[in-house]
Amino acid sequence: MSFESLASLVESCSREKKEFWQIVCETDMKESCMTAEQEFTKMRGMWNAMLAAADSYDKNLESSSGLSGGDGGRFAAYIAGGSPLCGDFTGKVIACALQMAESNACMKRIVAAPTAGSCGVLPAVLVPLYRDKKTTENKIIQGLFVSAGIGQIIANRASISGAEGGCQAEIGAASAMAAGTLVFLHKGTAGQIMYAAGFALQNLLGLVCDPVAGLVEVPCIKRNVVGTVNALSCADMALAGIVPKIPADEVIDAMKQVGNCMNTSLKETGYGGLAATQTGKQIAGRLYAAGQPTITVSKTGH
Repeated sequence: MSFESLASLVESCSREKKEFWQIVCETDMKESCMTAEQEFTKMRGMWNAMLAAADSYDKNLESSSGLSGGDGGRFAAYIAGGSPLCGDFTGKVIACALQMAESNACMKRIVAAPTAGSCGVLPAVLVPLYRDKKTTENKIIQGLFVSAGIGQIIANRASISGAEGGCQAEIGAASAMAAGTLVFLHKGTAGQIMYAAGFALQNLLGLVCDPVAGLVEVPCIKRNVVGTVNALSCADMALAGIVPKIPADEVIDAMKQVGNCMNTSLKETGYGGLAATQTGKQIAGRLYAAGQPTITVSKTGH
């Protein structure tokens, strides 16, 4: 996508009197030579894959390392059986984030949004809305164009790779995409979509990528939860009329700078942060002794 800044995309919305998703869709149509119908078919396929991934979650399935599995089921049971501090809807969002990320660790089919390691964030805010009949499939698909636009600008301007920019580039980008999409689904303006994305990204600035044993499980799965809850709060702030002091595009630039300053050990290598703790090393040693793969696998491609 040709846009290099959120500000220029928002300006196009104002100038052409079109919605955020329309500008993204039409721009992609020009670059891909696809029709509007083809664009929607492609995005509907993504949405159906997200729904299928959510529906096929198996609480009894455990990853080959034994580090993850079942927590999504446990949290869903907790929500169903009481009064969670976070409330019913946010509880559903958290459960969905856990389930999606656990499915990734268990090598089930997921949608990289924008990466496999951050696959739980976007569907976690969309699936509960859809299941509770608070939005329609058509609006969800339009919202996914909003997500795509935000993610592509972050990728163009900085990075969405944990190996390049740390987890701020993965969970941060996913949270920004989710926040902006939520604003759209709640009838916010193009400017508010941009504000929400900026809020979400700045809140996760500096988040390192430190997978224990080099696997996309600990702490990656729980960080998907952080990304979803962050997206909810940032969308609400933008919808409330709160305007960030630092423009969203400058936040993206700051994220790139922070990523460039990070030590290599904090960028998906599995040698720093939580991976370097005593327990983290013990887990890696145990898995290595048992013959489990403990090499770092790129979350953008596995």
